[in-house]
Amino acid sequence: TTAGWRGYQMTTMPSGWQAKDGALTRVGAGADIITDQQYAGFELTLEWRISTKGNSGIMYRVTEADSNSYETGPEYQVLDDEGHRDGLSRLTAAGAVYGLYPAPDSLVRPVGEWNQARIVARGRHVEHWLNGEKVLEFQRGSEDFKKHVAEGKHRVWPGYGEWAEGLVLLQHHGGGVAYRNVKIRELPRR
Repeated sequence: TTAGWRGYQMTTMPSGWQAKDGALTRVGAGADIITDQQYAGFELTLEWRISTKGNSGIMYRVTEADSNSYETGPEYQVLDDEGHRDGLSRLTAAGAVYGLYPAPDSLVRPVGEWNQARIVARGRHVEHWLNGEKVLEFQRGSEDFKKHVAEGKHRVWPGYGEWAEGLVLLQHHGGGVAYRNVKIRELPRR
């Protein structure tokens, strides 16, 4: 269902998203959607399916302080690696922390098939998993993380990726996308 979700900087669910055939599905134009609840430590698991040339993302520890959702929290890239130009770089391919940390090649399934995503955020430590394989990990706030932010397009957004707590966001950035079996488990604070 759409219970527990609403549009970014909205109080209701945008009409562009619907619960359809057991999945949160992008069915038209509209806002990104966010959880009603904020999370600090969490384990998020879900399945995603993208259309040809599709581009989406799962952002986390997002705030509503900026006009654009992507200005605050890191993004787990959801992408048709074969058909979208962002698939040409591992920094912007499926499973990557968009523009910051690359994901390996050959783990994403073809368009139309369901992929499994898992994000584990415990304190400053974050992991991205794709189809049962850990593809990357990083430490929020570390010198390495700050270096990656400073070298990319995210450098223009003060405090990018530094929030200790925030919302989970499902983005739409072109083409069709669906998410199912979305589960968020809170992890104890350290």
